Amino acid sequence: KAAEIKKESGIGSVFVSRDKEVIGILTDTDLVRRLVAAGLDSDRTTVEQIMSAPVLKIDENKTLLDANDLMAKEHVRHLGVSKGGELVGMISVRDLVVFLTNLPRK
Repeated sequence: KAAEIKKESGIGSVFVSRDKEVIGILTDTDLVRRLVAAGLDSDRTTVEQIMSAPVLKIDENKTLLDANDLMAKEHVRHLGVSKGGELVGMISVRDLVVFLTNLPRK
């Protein structure tokens, strides 16, 4: 079900919540490595069993370079963006690439 939602929405990752609290993130990589490659049954495997947790966060006031450095250091492709300690969004490697690709060239 989660894979269908991601496909229909055209997104590569979603936050996973329980009782309105974010407990993890489900990414395309999680689906491939922890479900498909592991040969698990998608009808019996829960999102919580294959998600990445905890969600690594970066404060909204940090720079894109800070986000890039944290992703590289932690070997992740997605970060939660926090404001005052509360999760308010997500930034991905793809977001960084799109931004850098659209910068004016000298």
